Amino acid sequence: VQRHQEIHVVMGNEACDLDSTVSALALAYFLAKTSPAPKAAFIPVLNIPRADFALRTETTFLLREQGIPTASLIFRDEIDLGGLHRAGLLSLTLVDHHVLPGADTALEEAVVEVLDHRPLERDRAPGCQVTAEPVGSCATLVTERIAQGPPGVLDRPTAALLHGTILLDCVNLSPAAGKVTPRDVACVSLLEARFPELPARNAVFEALQAAKFDVSGLTTEQMLRKDLKVLSGDELLLAVSAIYVDLETFLHRPGLLQDLDAFCQARGYVGLVAMMISFNERNEPSRQLAVYSRRETLRNTVCQALEEATAPSLHLQPLPSPWSCVGAYAQGNTLASRKKVLPVLRAAL
Repeated sequence: VQRHQEIHVVMGNEACDLDSTVSALALAYFLAKTSPAPKAAFIPVLNIPRADFALRTETTFLLREQGIPTASLIFRDEIDLGGLHRAGLLSLTLVDHHVLPGADTALEEAVVEVLDHRPLERDRAPGCQVTAEPVGSCATLVTERIAQGPPGVLDRPTAALLHGTILLDCVNLSPAAGKVTPRDVACVSLLEARFPELPARNAVFEALQAAKFDVSGLTTEQMLRKDLKVLSGDELLLAVSAIYVDLETFLHRPGLLQDLDAFCQARGYVGLVAMMISFNERNEPSRQLAVYSRRETLRNTVCQALEEATAPSLHLQPLPSPWSCVGAYAQGNTLASRKKVLPVLRAAL
């Protein structure tokens, strides 16, 4: 940057899930290795602030397994893309998305290439190379691209990252999950053929799935932020978090009430609804709800709306709660996901 060298950034979407992260890392590595006499520095950028990276537990797990230190990654709050673009130094390749959010519209004209596995919502400038294919994982498109390049560029850590990502995205290549395509299967097979020492698919998938739902190392605030939606109504903001532990474990976290107070006060929320999701050994979900607010009338309104909901009916059973400001329930209707409960809460607000 200081030498005014051109910077070619490869960046995933704002969710910065495993697919976005690995696609950016692997493609930037490939471009750096194969571009003829590169005049640009190729830099993968993770499209979240560094402080949020700990919440991406499956990503931190897989990178740690492959010996890639967090200190060697570059996050969105550590590089001034707007400044680079205004200086005429930025080229941008988008992976795992193809439309920049409103705040980044000014960067659109720097986009030189797109690799995405969603249907295209818009056309690109004639000079922009676009690969948009309906596969289960963007990492499949990156693997195909690398496989077409010079032999020997693909190394074992990159292969392991791509292999794990495709397996997680495509639910271990299970046709029943409805995500996998023949190209995803072909890429997993190709990676295993080149690196026979890669661990077995089941072991990789189960380790990543467990890491995705492992919140043991997170603070209460991070658990609440990891999967958070915010509802607004009548100048009120209500937080709705999905949390991957059972309710009893959550309610008995040390300092929980102070943490809930601090979380809501810092962000201006009048209350919080937390949906607990845990899985038995057959991978069947069980769901529980906690409703927290210091405002008794609001808490009662929300609890009543959940208890009386009919579309869908949640079949709630009250559970004992250690605090008067927290209502607790077992949810008999385990198919009613948070997405289905949000309209009930929106109406209550």
